Amino acid sequence: MLKTSEKGIILRPSSKLTVDCYVDADFAGLWNREDHNDENCIKSRTGCVLCISKCLVLWITQLQDGITLSTMEAEYVALSMAMRDLLPFKRLVQTIFMSVGFKKSQQFNILCNVFEDNAGALSLANLELPRMTPRSKHYAVKYHCFRVCLKSENIRL
Repeated sequence: MLKTSEKGIILRPSSKLTVDCYVDADFAGLWNREDHNDENCIKSRTGCVLCISKCLVLWITQLQDGITLSTMEAEYVALSMAMRDLLPFKRLVQTIFMSVGFKKSQQFNILCNVFEDNAGALSLANLELPRMTPRSKHYAVKYHCFRVCLKSENIRL
């Protein structure tokens, strides 16, 4: 077994101020591993990592509120949950940097990148070509709230 406890984590910040978010979901990850009658076994899990200038600052993992019916839905729910953490985090970073004197003379808006690995979730979140269908409208109402913030908050998916 390789032990790395003495090596630690090496952080290499970039010179640009960015806030990056990495999102993933595990669709019904405990299915067939635990009791089938327990509803938590069929819930999907969301994972999210937030970085400032390429340095890890916050990581979150939690069960999703409801039961999703597909991998794409689980990924879209994870994206929505991550955006609920990203938006206030980005505003906090922006406020801190403005209060210590960075970019006071001009409007200061940090570039954010959100990394999602599911093409269906990205397609659904895309503002230019939204792909809402009758089969996907059941989660649109609850999880579309972040889409209105993408352009105004300078967030790129």
